[in-house]
Amino acid sequence: MRTLVWSFLALFVTAAAQLVVVLFTGSVALLGDTIHNFADALTAVPVGIAFALGRRAASRRFTYGLGRAEDLAGVVVVLIIAGSAALAGYEAVRRLIEPRPVTGLWVVAAAGVIGFLGNELVARWRITVGRQIGSAALVADGLHARTDGFTSLAVVLGALGVALGFPMADPIIGLVITAAILLVLRDAAKEVFRRLMDAVDPATVDLVEQTARSVDGVRAARDVRVRWIGHSLRAELAVAVDPALTVTAAHHLAHQVEHRLTQRVPRMTAAVVHTEPALGAEGAHELVGPG
Repeated sequence: MRTLVWSFLALFVTAAAQLVVVLFTGSVALLGDTIHNFADALTAVPVGIAFALGRRAASRRFTYGLGRAEDLAGVVVVLIIAGSAALAGYEAVRRLIEPRPVTGLWVVAAAGVIGFLGNELVARWRITVGRQIGSAALVADGLHARTDGFTSLAVVLGALGVALGFPMADPIIGLVITAAILLVLRDAAKEVFRRLMDAVDPATVDLVEQTARSVDGVRAARDVRVRWIGHSLRAELAVAVDPALTVTAAHHLAHQVEHRLTQRVPRMTAAVVHTEPALGAEGAHELVGPG
């Protein structure tokens, strides 16, 4: 939450400084970058709300808690990015149709550098903390900010083009920035869609299987399912054990598997472990199957 607050302030100050330059210079490329930086600052709001909701304890209605609020926040972030792309593109096209002179080119270039530095600071902040707490949303937001830093450098190229006698360089760079925002939008939408569909890294599933099989008494691990709830992982799996084990012994073994999973699988906070006999489990499944 501290990272979100401070990164929000850093980007907001960066965008506000750029907006002042836009008002005095009329650079549409810088305007596009400014709009995007304001949008980036605002993405901290839904993510922060989601983090706050995720802290609430599970209830009889929300038995898994409210960690999935992060996924909804991701949808809001995607919509904000889409809106910034639409606005930046509109302004760039309008300036192509109705050209206007750009003044204070060195100031515009300096504002572009400020945009790059502000975004890079926020990117390092969010990526570092996101990896520490296991928040894919925060890491993605940090990578997004890093990409935006390079679009800020494109503003410098636009100012250079105008200074060299090519006035259309400014709105053209504005369109390039719009295209860059659309690329970020595509990646962000893909990530959010995967989270909404409970996608996980296949390597995590492999690690769950290997870790479960490493527990003494487990002969096999199968039917592994893993899902994100907020920035924590939960797993469900079946382990094959000695058919001669008592219910108490099998129950104890299941807890051993759960403990080892939470210790060795990054961001794993809970696992539901079903024990079944190594021989004859298929027949038991048929007896309790549908119908």
